[in-house]
Amino acid sequence: MTACPAIRCCGLVKDYGAVRAVNGLDLEVQAGECFGLLGPNGAGKTTTVEILEGLLNATAGEVEILGRTWGSAGDWLRQRLGISLQETNLTDKLTVEETLRLFRSFYAAGPEVPALLELVSLTDKRRSWYTKLSGGQKQRLAVACALAGHPEILFLDEPTSGLDPQSRRQLWGLIEGFKVQGRTVLLTTHYMEEAERLCDRVAIIDKGKVIALGTPRELIQSLGGTEVVEFTCDGPVEEAALSALPGVHAVKGRNDSLSLTVEQLHKTLPLLLMHLQRSGRTLTSLSTHHATLEDVFVNLTGRQLRD
Repeated sequence: MTACPAIRCCGLVKDYGAVRAVNGLDLEVQAGECFGLLGPNGAGKTTTVEILEGLLNATAGEVEILGRTWGSAGDWLRQRLGISLQETNLTDKLTVEETLRLFRSFYAAGPEVPALLELVSLTDKRRSWYTKLSGGQKQRLAVACALAGHPEILFLDEPTSGLDPQSRRQLWGLIEGFKVQGRTVLLTTHYMEEAERLCDRVAIIDKGKVIALGTPRELIQSLGGTEVVEFTCDGPVEEAALSALPGVHAVKGRNDSLSLTVEQLHKTLPLLLMHLQRSGRTLTSLSTHHATLEDVFVNLTGRQLRD
């Protein structure tokens, strides 16, 4: 018998008046995987996650968490989920230790407070007021609160947004440690490096729908090339001619720049430069990088994730 998915939604719709934030979204997350939701602001990521967490009611569609629904097993589910919202505002005049004791009291079982403090490297801050913590420390405390009930599923909405690189890496370690225990993580993020490092699979969402789904490697390979050349020049360039260059798999124009997805940079770049010279065009900027999930989104929509 096949185990049920940790998270499943089918035909999910959420309307805010005339605005449809989620538009028939289907999703399955398997137990034990780290699953990422990627998309620009306004794509429907946070709304989707809040419906899955039981914080919002859907306009239409079905949601099952751990094989159960919020309508029939809400209390049971709350004991098994950990949630860190996009913006967490805890009580300013409670200490770190007091905050964790409060959250630990909500659950029938879970780690003791000293273990939670050690897990998020806040033992030396246990007597500090929340208001005195740095941004990274506040985020680690928010994740510790989400872990207070030893959850089977951890929901993280933009967990490292605005953090410095060191704080971001510390949180990555926490997430990886949780996943090693065979538990499930659903996270939203704007950081492509984060998704590529942490996620077993990702769904790219745009306008309330899933427009691509797979492992980070599969989605990047769908571009057909592993390198991206971005450039601008002093006049228009015919995209069809660029597409005809050997090794070019895709050409995308955005504002005044063009990007080429190519297989072998060292072979295609000289051909591109030669073509521009013969066309009487002069480069004004040129950059190259390994293809990322950002490039997948640009290829699908013609926009960047942060647009």
